[in-house]
Amino acid sequence: MALILHSPPNNKNAIKSLIAAEYAGVQLELAPNFEMLVSNRTPEFLKMNPIGKVPVLETPDGPIFESNAIARYVARLKGDNVLYLSTPIDNARIEQWIDFSSFEIDNNVLKLYLPRLGYMPYHQPIEEAANSSLKKAFQALNTHLASNTYLVGHSVTLADIITTCNLYLGFTQILVKSFTSEFPHVERYFWTLVNQPNFRKTLGQVKQIETIPPIPSAKKPSQPKESKPKPKDEPKKVAKPEPEKLKEAEEEAPKPKPKNPLDLLPPSTMILDEWKRLYSNTKTNFREVAIKGFWDMYDPEGYSLWFCDYKYNDENTVSFVTLNKVGGFLQRMDLARKYAFGKMLVIGSQAPFKVKGLWLFRGQEIPQFVIDECYDMELYEWTKVDIYDENQKERVNQMIEDYEPFEGESLLDAKCFK
Repeated sequence: MALILHSPPNNKNAIKSLIAAEYAGVQLELAPNFEMLVSNRTPEFLKMNPIGKVPVLETPDGPIFESNAIARYVARLKGDNVLYLSTPIDNARIEQWIDFSSFEIDNNVLKLYLPRLGYMPYHQPIEEAANSSLKKAFQALNTHLASNTYLVGHSVTLADIITTCNLYLGFTQILVKSFTSEFPHVERYFWTLVNQPNFRKTLGQVKQIETIPPIPSAKKPSQPKESKPKPKDEPKKVAKPEPEKLKEAEEEAPKPKPKNPLDLLPPSTMILDEWKRLYSNTKTNFREVAIKGFWDMYDPEGYSLWFCDYKYNDENTVSFVTLNKVGGFLQRMDLARKYAFGKMLVIGSQAPFKVKGLWLFRGQEIPQFVIDECYDMELYEWTKVDIYDENQKERVNQMIEDYEPFEGESLLDAKCFK
């Protein structure tokens, strides 16, 4: 006997259970001719869910409402539990990501989307807060997916189904490419999942929305007509502002944007753009031209050099995932482009691959705004270069010129931030 799911067919909360049923081998059918605001207002429906929300699952043992609860029931209905794993800790992590995607992703996507449908009033502060929270959630998910194909384990679990369905609403209705491209691992994950056969059977061909839907314009109140027109020849009087009003206007005027603290440092003899041009334009005799030029330009008072070593190299088991991880890090470092130069090396001919880097920063410390804004920073061990140590100085030279073999190993790739 098939289970009956009461919901419109395109409801993303119903889609969770339809996809779970495909994986679990459960027979699940949509209630025929279901019509929102009609079918869910009948006495029969309200007995199953008194507040009239969809979806509702009708089972031989009684109804179930709330979409995540329905999806869990469907996933566990058969004994093999293909959408859960064998250990308590893995199953706890499945539930962790289900909650994360519901509260941190779905909740904030809805705050952006529903006002554009006219279902909620639009408030700019609420949208800005939701957008900021959504970016933090995507950053956290992107970091996890940098070294994981799926959220938990090595195959699709219920966490992947529910998270992908929550991302589906965002990708297809509100989140344009300029937003999602900042999170390449989330993009790769989403498009991989929605093109799996069991997903595609339910979702069909998925396309990302190209433009953000506009906010519905509110109707402006009609202006009362003036009973008497003003005389054309009457001179216009301009009231002289009172001193108190002038003072208030000055206080309310926008303050100039504060300068970056690095712009307030004493001038440096090293012009960063000149070094970047030399690096880019040197095609031959690199050590004699570019490396020598670097040390001739380098100002140890105005700049500092740093080695970075990825803390979790044992997780770098897939080459393209490792390369994407480094690429995403460099993309997020874009805010420091005016003040930094970097080289990132992916080392090794086989897994696990090592990730090491060299960075030149304005000032004597790693800029605080970079630490605050680029969450990847904490994934690396940072060590200040002692330029008076000949071994460290030679290591700098080798990293700048992509010397191979580097520390006895071949280079899988070398990326430059300039």
